Amino acid sequence: MSKPPLLPPYDFADLLEIMRQLRTPETGCSWDLEQSFETIAPYTIEEAYEVSDAIERGDMKDLSDELGDLLLQVVFHAQIADDEDHFEIGDVTHAICEKMIRRHPHVFGDDAQRSASEQTSAWEEIKASERAGKSDADTSALAGVARALPALLRAEKLQKRAARTGFDWTEPEDILEKIDEEIGEVREAMSEQDADHIEEEIGDLLFVAANLARRLKVDPEVALRKANAKFERRFRGMESRAVGGEAGFATLSLDEQEALWQAVKRDE
Repeated sequence: MSKPPLLPPYDFADLLEIMRQLRTPETGCSWDLEQSFETIAPYTIEEAYEVSDAIERGDMKDLSDELGDLLLQVVFHAQIADDEDHFEIGDVTHAICEKMIRRHPHVFGDDAQRSASEQTSAWEEIKASERAGKSDADTSALAGVARALPALLRAEKLQKRAARTGFDWTEPEDILEKIDEEIGEVREAMSEQDADHIEEEIGDLLFVAANLARRLKVDPEVALRKANAKFERRFRGMESRAVGGEAGFATLSLDEQEALWQAVKRDE
């Protein structure tokens, strides 16, 4: 059996060697050898969310562990790329160092210092310039918004990009009116009993709701996560109050369940 190259405490070089051994034909791990960019991509996304969850809970020990899991995903992708002669981990670290230096000329160059808001604006300008400099550049204002992002987050990013061109509502009230309009279109689709049309109109409604959140300077992903947490907390509270616990709750009428919901809300 292969052993880690060094005794603890391990460092980044040890992590690279461990992954290399896991991916070594004949002597490596059969599961790791079977993986591809596509098969581990969902794990990469999942680990990023677990990092976010640890931050939200304020659990620093868990955050350290989750950052390690996320780092493993980076190393895993880089090792697959190395195995297939695409690039290696050194290319990854070189590229991100070069990018960070390029995007912070006020730190690593001669530009004047910027405020946080000025740096955000400059960052986007530099990114746009980088995209335009590519030989196969997509010149749209929406270029570079990753398709794999969660739909709500991607909606917000698309809307931010569009807003930079001036294509945006001027007042939140205008968006509320659009939400009312979209609700009417959902009702119309429901009356038609057309599943595809209902899906389309629900999508439009969610997209406009994300726009309202952005306009009010609310992160829609964070807002929905908090709403999920609130619903879970209150639902569990209802279950705990029901005679017979979780099993007993399911036997209650809708009115009885609603009464428990209101009681939990009052206590909060």
